[in-house]
Amino acid sequence: MTLKTTLIKNANIVNEGKIFMGDILIEGEYIKEISTSISAKTADVHIFDAEGKYLLPGVIDDQVHFREPGLTHKANIETESKAAIAGGITSFIEMPNTNPQTTTIEKLEEKFEIAAQTSSANYSFMFGGTNDNLDEILKVDAKNVAALKLFLGSSTGNMLVDNPEVLENIFSKTNLLIAVHCEDEGTIKANFETYFEKYGDAIPIKYHPEIRSEEACYLSSSKAIELAKKTGARLHVFHLSTGKETALFDNKIPLKDKKITAEVCIHHLWFTDKDYDEKGTFIKWNPAVKSKKDKDQLWAALLDDRIDVIATDHAPHTIEEKDNVYTKAPSGGPLVQHALPAMLEMHHKNKISIEKIVEKMCHNPAILFQVEKRGFIREGYFADLVLVDLHHPWTVKKENILYKCGWSPFEGTTFKSRITHTFVNGSLAYKNFKFHDVNAAKRLTFNR
Repeated sequence: MTLKTTLIKNANIVNEGKIFMGDILIEGEYIKEISTSISAKTADVHIFDAEGKYLLPGVIDDQVHFREPGLTHKANIETESKAAIAGGITSFIEMPNTNPQTTTIEKLEEKFEIAAQTSSANYSFMFGGTNDNLDEILKVDAKNVAALKLFLGSSTGNMLVDNPEVLENIFSKTNLLIAVHCEDEGTIKANFETYFEKYGDAIPIKYHPEIRSEEACYLSSSKAIELAKKTGARLHVFHLSTGKETALFDNKIPLKDKKITAEVCIHHLWFTDKDYDEKGTFIKWNPAVKSKKDKDQLWAALLDDRIDVIATDHAPHTIEEKDNVYTKAPSGGPLVQHALPAMLEMHHKNKISIEKIVEKMCHNPAILFQVEKRGFIREGYFADLVLVDLHHPWTVKKENILYKCGWSPFEGTTFKSRITHTFVNGSLAYKNFKFHDVNAAKRLTFNR
């Protein structure tokens, strides 16, 4: 079989802290050559002139909820992976709080089978920990699965791990990377009761960050870090939302040597508590969007490398579910299609360089999870590539939203940058709001 050959010419290639003009030759699934100038050797080479555009490695999103199985009225792997590649995300790691939950090897393998049939982006899944499935956790092969996910504060679905003895056992015995949602349940319950007594179900949304408070976040994340240090476990703390928590992490050693790492999500870098008045429950997330001071401190920690990764925590719900009183509106929102455009918008506002965006969204997830041959533009690596036009404005509208739930917290926002092409394993999967070869996705593998 003849390998499909693609040549991308005249691109501003963004990779490993540099931007340089060059060409990239793709042969089959892999990057064959990177050079200042490459000529097509045969007539059947597909040539893309990328003049004026920026070529990025495909984004690796380490935290998504694609809702399959069991919650597919909100989303599924097929719809959300398409939205992801439209947003320049070529690989995702999906969470275990589906229905049924991914807390047995059997249920994990069922998800891999669904993704193999329907995903447009490369995929892996996290295994879910509970108070009583340590035996199953110990059967998981770290070479084949991204990580173990623990909810230390209840969120969507009930997978709360709240038994201290169980937690220490898991931290001590697993060789998996442990990714945690950190919010202290006791603190949240006490806060909630105070507001519920006063307002009943109709608690004003502006009190969400008071209920799921700074203290709830800090108490939980500091305990998780203490336990990781005690047991030697490899810990990754998801979606930091407070400035206070950033002091728990450091930037003194390279990411590859860190045992304790952190990430921040798009919504905590974009929104503040002032946006609740306009957006209401549509920006209700766990952990909550908090103050401008928190946002500013998260940005500072991201830029000085105390925070290692930017992710989405893409978690769609239907409009009907979200458009509800406080106690009935679920937390979470869809983000994969708009995450990279949002960060590029921050670049236009001089908040972050493109090189730093690529580091935090492409390189670092690959390093942190030891993803094999992805996250960088290198010869011999899979050709997961994204072409971006930094000066092609577009407005997020109902008709161009690709999520199954049909809405976005960015609706009405105009982004200056547009993702024009997305290549997955060497195949052009997406071009200007149209999907092409969407069957090229592969299961992620890990160098462990």
